[in-house]
Amino acid sequence: MTKVIAIANQKGGVGKTSTTVNLGAGLVRQGYAVLAIDFDPQANLTMALGFKSPDDMDYTVSNVLAKAMDEEPIDPSEGILTTAEGVDLMPSSIQLSRFELALVNEMNRESMLRQFVEAVKPDYDYILIDCAPSLNVLALNALTAADSVLIPTQPEFFSNAGLQMLLSTVSKVRKKINPSLNIEGVLVTMMDKRPNFTKELVSQLRTAYGGTIKVFNTEIPKSIRMTESNVNGKSVFGYNPKNPVGIAYEALTQEVIEHDKALERVGRDVQTAR
Repeated sequence: MTKVIAIANQKGGVGKTSTTVNLGAGLVRQGYAVLAIDFDPQANLTMALGFKSPDDMDYTVSNVLAKAMDEEPIDPSEGILTTAEGVDLMPSSIQLSRFELALVNEMNRESMLRQFVEAVKPDYDYILIDCAPSLNVLALNALTAADSVLIPTQPEFFSNAGLQMLLSTVSKVRKKINPSLNIEGVLVTMMDKRPNFTKELVSQLRTAYGGTIKVFNTEIPKSIRMTESNVNGKSVFGYNPKNPVGIAYEALTQEVIEHDKALERVGRDVQTAR
């Protein structure tokens, strides 16, 4: 069964794109078929996966939304690119920004991306959606299309404070639009263990949320290797897999896989009990 994960946080600079790239590459390394959807007009994911001129592309996720809005059939293979990492990509471009306004007046405006996701599901084990740093109609589309949301957050006061806003949005989407939406987990990124206050903030985060939602055991360390790999259009596995960031994302990949396997076992037990 395909798992659709939105990687989201309304705060920018918390590692959403890096997490999408490296979780996707990590899952491919474990033998899974993965599609990454760049759902940010800045197209950082597209560039991080090796395509340096996204605004020159003939077909991007904007074309997918246009077809959905015009009720045209969606070809699940059209526009999907194959990357050197083995992760398939539906790219983005600055054109996506105009759909923020266009979607506002559309019927079922929050369900346009889901039409594409449903079309491509048979071809993939995991679909990862890299969201823009906002809680606008594009973010609602991503949350409506997803099975779960993975939330990267930095060990900073304002980053943690904004987490409650996103959780509130997820709760509203679950109640009104997508009742099956779950929290995949909160991921601490850009972790520097040297200052005591960062350790305290992470401890507070785990205490505040660990009892109700999953906070991943893995913490992604702050490292220049992350920036270098993105600039070179590679995951950390393709750039320098033995550095601490690569080791951390490998651990995160295993956590995601084991979490999903546990959910599958629970589902099977429930069906057996019935």
